[in-house]
Amino acid sequence: MSSKNVYCLLLIFVFLINFTDTFAEELPKLDNPMSLEYLKKNLRKSQPRLVLNRDLEKDLKKKLKTDPVLQNMYAAIQLNAESIFDEELLTRKMVGRRLLGTSREMLYRINMLAFVYRIEKDQKVLQRINDELLAVCAFSDWNPSHFLDVAEMSLAVALALDWTAGDLPSSTIKIAKQALVEKGLNPSWPDNEKPLWWTNGDNNWNQVCNGGMIAAAITVAEDEPELAAKTIARALDGLPNAMAAYLPDGVYPEGSTYWDYGTSFSVTIAAMLESAFGNDFGHWDFPGFKESAVFRVLTNAPSGMYYNFADCGDSRSENGDLILAWFAMKSGNETFYERSRFLQPADKMEKLKRLAGVSMVWLSQFKKNDAVTPPTAWKGEGHNPIAIFTGGVNDPHGYYLGTKGGRGMVNHGNMDGGSFVFELNGVRWVVDPGNQDYNTLEQAGFDLWNKGQKSQRWTLLTKSNFGHSTISINDSLHRTDGLVTITDFEDGDRPLVSYDMTATLGDVVAKAARSFTKDSPVSVLIEDEIVKSDKTGLITWQLMTTADVEIVEGGALLKKDGKTLKLENLSHADISVSLVSLDPAPLKLDRQIPGLKRIELRIPAWTIGSDEVKIKVRLSGE
Repeated sequence: MSSKNVYCLLLIFVFLINFTDTFAEELPKLDNPMSLEYLKKNLRKSQPRLVLNRDLEKDLKKKLKTDPVLQNMYAAIQLNAESIFDEELLTRKMVGRRLLGTSREMLYRINMLAFVYRIEKDQKVLQRINDELLAVCAFSDWNPSHFLDVAEMSLAVALALDWTAGDLPSSTIKIAKQALVEKGLNPSWPDNEKPLWWTNGDNNWNQVCNGGMIAAAITVAEDEPELAAKTIARALDGLPNAMAAYLPDGVYPEGSTYWDYGTSFSVTIAAMLESAFGNDFGHWDFPGFKESAVFRVLTNAPSGMYYNFADCGDSRSENGDLILAWFAMKSGNETFYERSRFLQPADKMEKLKRLAGVSMVWLSQFKKNDAVTPPTAWKGEGHNPIAIFTGGVNDPHGYYLGTKGGRGMVNHGNMDGGSFVFELNGVRWVVDPGNQDYNTLEQAGFDLWNKGQKSQRWTLLTKSNFGHSTISINDSLHRTDGLVTITDFEDGDRPLVSYDMTATLGDVVAKAARSFTKDSPVSVLIEDEIVKSDKTGLITWQLMTTADVEIVEGGALLKKDGKTLKLENLSHADISVSLVSLDPAPLKLDRQIPGLKRIELRIPAWTIGSDEVKIKVRLSGE
């Protein structure tokens, strides 16, 4: 054999070793001992057993006599429960392709009513639970074509049966169990035995749908043990595919409000498994999961807004974070336990979250162990990497900078790689356009969920790079499959984060990098380094704001709420910034944001003397 052939075989051998090593790192798994035998031996026999059990209930009722948080939250739940009696029973009302609003309302009602029933054993409340159950169990189906609807309804019906613990009429129990099987569990097992996509999906559908099916399975386990066992086993196998989204540092790629949705079902699953089997099968120790509580805290900005990247809502509720409280209970970290928010007047809390009832169980279990303050400079890697700089808990300036990488291809993602939000002195100066109503777009026949490069999705201001504070080249879209990664991170007095933006900008540049430096307690320095390609025609630096803008020599002045922010163009003094009004937004279907505008610094490639251009912009406040 010639030396050339030997060399080629060696290269192939090395490639195969590397290929094998790459895929040898398997996805973390949950423990899964579930079988018919395991279920029969280990499932708690008495009810309740979904999140709550007799031991937990005894402790909860004892603490309810003295704990001001539990007392106040219970008062709010009582007010919510009482308001339900003024409402009509639910009907099978579709909104577009979804029954989800009805399913969520049912889950809300049962959380309020069933928790009050556990405490008071009021027959009026029991009768209302009975009526609510019979109403939804009479539906023709729970809309399996959009399985989230089935999942949330199944959890509601399962909780209603479990928390009433045999006190409902036997006829109602029979009807409700039959509905859980026929309208919930059976549709999750298609006749062709081909698994539904969400069973092993990589997003919140997995968490929500498997969560609803686990609740249903536990509730009917005595009547349908084989169906229950195989359903729970399927879930324990499939859930890691969704929980992998938290890897490695806890960043939830779909944003903070979707963290709330997906994680609310993950913690409810863990709580149900613990209460029913005495084991969460590895949820708490799943890599990245417990770290996601830090992500959640840090995406709450001083203004009360979220760092609202991806399809995230704009502002958080004034109420305490019930899902974060589960992490407080597990860790003992008081930072995750929003005591002051839980203690605001009960009548000011208005309509509670639909899992408020079950959340009372883990609120009652919280025991302070420590109060670990979140870092003031933090980065999280993953599918949608981000970095956040703050001024800390007692910062008089309310400094907040959120920056991100990622790509449009992630679940609920946008073409927002390299974008950022910036707050100072109580004002969000640099904004993200956030989310908009799905149903309105879907009813218009809009191609919202296609993430291909030519999808209609990218014509929306909320989704494309033209609605985000980033860099655009040749007025063209970012590459939806181009991942923006973190390349450098430094904490300390002058924290810095750098991103490689080359992949998302594509072949219209040879290379692109962006960095953010907190260079003082009231400022941020944004630096871009772009190496031109033969396709580079126009470089646009852009910033989204709702502030009033005055263009001045060397940059611009932003004014809002009696405050001022200076934008300094440090690198291209010969080019003035320009202003594009986006109120109204370009498309009728766009989200309309009052006062929205885009500040631009447009640099023609022909004005650049070399292959590389450096852009420096500083934002500074008072």
